Amino acid sequence: MLTGWRLNVSKLFLIPQRYVLGLMGFFAIVNAYTMRVALNIAITEMVYPVNKTAYPDPEACIIKEDNSSDSSKPLHPENLYAWDGETQGIILSSFYWGYLITHLPGGILAEKFGGKYTLGLGILSTAIFTLLTPAVIYLSDGKWQVLVALRVIEGLGEGTTYPAINTLLAQWVPLHERAKIGSLVYAGGQIGTVLSNIVSGALIQATNDWSSVFYLFGGIGVLWFLLFCSICYSSPEQHPFISDEEKSYLKKELDNVSTEKLPIPWQAILTSIPLWALVCAQIGHDWGFYTMVTDLPTYLKDVLKFNIGQNGIWSSLPYIMMWTVSMLSGYLCDWLVRKNYMTVTFSRKFFTTVASVGPAVFLVVASYSGCDRILSVAMFTIGMGFMGTFYCGMKVNALDLSPNFAGTLMAIVNGVGAITGILSPYIAGALTKHHTLAEWRTVFWISFVIFNVTNLIYLFFASGEEQWWNNPKKNVEDRAEKGQNDIPMKSRNDQL
Repeated sequence: MLTGWRLNVSKLFLIPQRYVLGLMGFFAIVNAYTMRVALNIAITEMVYPVNKTAYPDPEACIIKEDNSSDSSKPLHPENLYAWDGETQGIILSSFYWGYLITHLPGGILAEKFGGKYTLGLGILSTAIFTLLTPAVIYLSDGKWQVLVALRVIEGLGEGTTYPAINTLLAQWVPLHERAKIGSLVYAGGQIGTVLSNIVSGALIQATNDWSSVFYLFGGIGVLWFLLFCSICYSSPEQHPFISDEEKSYLKKELDNVSTEKLPIPWQAILTSIPLWALVCAQIGHDWGFYTMVTDLPTYLKDVLKFNIGQNGIWSSLPYIMMWTVSMLSGYLCDWLVRKNYMTVTFSRKFFTTVASVGPAVFLVVASYSGCDRILSVAMFTIGMGFMGTFYCGMKVNALDLSPNFAGTLMAIVNGVGAITGILSPYIAGALTKHHTLAEWRTVFWISFVIFNVTNLIYLFFASGEEQWWNNPKKNVEDRAEKGQNDIPMKSRNDQL
């Protein structure tokens, strides 16, 4: 009776469940980024205006239209705080202190108990602390150390997001759909940034209150959690409403994903050259991405003199372009691999290189665009557009290397990359104490070097092939059938 009821319910779902999971994963990343990025816009209206006369800038932009006064006019003078550039850098980077810590535990928990609740509870905890942010700031009278502590706690919750999602994708997504669905899910970062920038700017301007953005995005995060827990499951075997056809299809396509809970081969993982090449690529991507996400609103306000409403709109354009490119390149990458025009390894390296060189060049060019607002924003937009190909390049590469340990690999890769989230905002704040164009140019040149050095390492050492330690027992059995037992079982076991 129950089986028949489940079968009937499954027929109501016209969309395959792997796409439902992909869509909810996309919204998970959207929510994660709206809650993470909301402070980047809000903080421009939480601090006292910069005193430009204290340190004159020979390249300072003089905007003819009468809106420069709006950009420095405090919305709520009684709720402004004396946080200098370096302090703001610490506040903005503090999220990643906690974010870094929970990556590896999150990956291990997701692989052991399933990604559903590891992901869901992580987003829920971040949503709750986002809702509490204004109250904490008001009650502490703007004590920045207290805000830093709160942001660290938020980061602890959100640190499980990417490892848990990677574990879910490994259980649900076939190889030939990996770039497409992976790009959709991970591109939620751009959409979340776009929504956070546009909505935050408009909402602060409309309500005359920076706290409103924390209430909005925290509340949406709670709603997402309730919906996600109702319709998504950790694996096809656990899903009560999946069709038999889709379950059979996924079982066939994902035969390299073990249904057993395998012991994590730590030595093999930590000595894997392709994995560390992937870590380098992640460092390059994250340095440039976090520099832009965290500091672009400040650059547009302090250098190009955009007011809060304009800042939200113009800050979002680069991420709209990045999202568009990531979606198109995901389909293109899958098509090129499916048609055998590119191997998986070459496609990962090619699209990662495009995503490294393009932003590196155009971010520097933007800094030499001077006070030309349109040209500067256009250069930022083109540069971030190129970055969109990272997602079908290195971002899904952990799934290629080891679907069985995708959560652990993502924890290592994204966790190490998160260190740049700590360093880049702090360094940007320390280097731009006087908010001059020349200071910001140095920030973008540093990004240029990091992008290109990390990409060269990835080009030489990356791989798109499944690694032997993904399933050592099955690997050895397959090689025995082919008469290729050139690596003894004992030596492989010694590495586990």
